[in-house]
Amino acid sequence: MIRSKQDYLAYLQADRIALGVQGRLSEWLFDDVWRFQRRLRKVEYLANTRASWLRRKWATWRYMSLSRTLGFSIPINTFGPGLSIAHRGTIVVNSKARIGANCRLHVCVNIGESVEPGSTPVVGDNCYIAPGVKIFGRIVIGHNTALGANAVVNKSFPDGNVTLAGAPARVVNRRGATGMHTHGYPLPFSTLAHPSATAKPKAPARPASGERVLQSEGSSQAG
Repeated sequence: MIRSKQDYLAYLQADRIALGVQGRLSEWLFDDVWRFQRRLRKVEYLANTRASWLRRKWATWRYMSLSRTLGFSIPINTFGPGLSIAHRGTIVVNSKARIGANCRLHVCVNIGESVEPGSTPVVGDNCYIAPGVKIFGRIVIGHNTALGANAVVNKSFPDGNVTLAGAPARVVNRRGATGMHTHGYPLPFSTLAHPSATAKPKAPARPASGERVLQSEGSSQAG
């Protein structure tokens, strides 16, 4: 979670690297996904640091306006640093879901709760979520998991380093998400909940101060 200006700049840098953004003016102005992720992080920063009401309202309006245009329903404080949204299209995420660092996210993904209130997923670091994936319930998806197109995941796979496919999802190989996408954040981020169906998920742990190593671009990324 972003709790300081330093965190905010680190998240922006991690997202930029994960998206492959080179810093060109055309990307700053016309890359809609990069614009959305910048606005998402800005609202997270302002909300979590209790900035002034006017700043928060204005930033939230800009973020929500672009969300509607692109088809994204992605609440604040759900994704760790290094988020990479592949392109515009319908994506729906429950506000209580927690997804770790370096998530590659495609279109028509739904990450939500089951019929039991508050039963939302926890997804580890470095996961690849292909188009059409549905993840729901009080479940845990371990680090470095690849979820194949249209997979329906309603039970835990806490060990990670696997590829899941099918409806309902099952393990199809042990390669996981290695090499499938760029990691913008190089250090561990997510602390996963116990996979027991009766245990409540924990939110991702905040990186220690020594882990914030991705802010070399400084305040130029903070727009």
